[in-house]
Amino acid sequence: MTGDLAAKLAALDATLRSYGSLLVAFSGGADSAFVLAAAARALGPANVVAATAISPSLPRSERAGAAAFAASLGVRHETPRTDELSRDGYRANAGDRCFFCKAELLDTLRPLADALGIGTVATGTNADDAVAGFRPGIRAAAERGAVTPLRDNGFTKDDVRAASREWGLRTWDKPAAACLASRVAYGIEVSPERLARVERAERSARTWLAEHGVAVRDLRVRDLGTTARVEVDSDLVDAVSGVERAVLDAGFGAVEIDPRGFRSGSMNDALPESAR
Repeated sequence: MTGDLAAKLAALDATLRSYGSLLVAFSGGADSAFVLAAAARALGPANVVAATAISPSLPRSERAGAAAFAASLGVRHETPRTDELSRDGYRANAGDRCFFCKAELLDTLRPLADALGIGTVATGTNADDAVAGFRPGIRAAAERGAVTPLRDNGFTKDDVRAASREWGLRTWDKPAAACLASRVAYGIEVSPERLARVERAERSARTWLAEHGVAVRDLRVRDLGTTARVEVDSDLVDAVSGVERAVLDAGFGAVEIDPRGFRSGSMNDALPESAR
């Protein structure tokens, strides 16, 4: 471990101890998993709660892993239901969709934390997120008083992965897994049916790839309306020809494979500069 990372870990520990108790918005991803593990170390498992919001936006495949990780730390795991689809701004799916999603999350977690006697709610926002540009969800969380211990102590995504590996966390190299709504092109209304179709398509695509010996790390099925766009690791683009059938079977009318490969946040490319 480098001296810089060790210093950041010491500072993070001090920050977490200052909270006394903590409820972590726990998606199951690498960042929130690391916050949860660090909090359990700093405060003791009895003073930490993991909260994984259950809604049509969360792939079912993420739920069991989140529960198992929380159990491995000995922390309480809550699974409150959120209803972001009841928010007009979320369903409308303009460039600020993530604001309404995060607002719904924090508006659900804050009362939960109060009921449990916990004064602080944390997200997994890291220092890279803070300079990534278009992140309306960060603003929504900040407006609702959520703390960002990783961001505040300068933890980049690379820092999170390095420290997680040092601690033996199974999430250290977990690929990013954004919510299902992030697959729907801006301007197309988000609905339970669209989210379910995307989830079916990605599950079917992964199954087809596994059956054909293609070990894919990052995969997204983007919903462009009636057409799906498949993104996979850039070095595998030429190896996935044939996966289209699996995606069509999930309910799309047409399928294309993006020759550029997987790009996190690729849907933002369609937004005008003024909206980012």
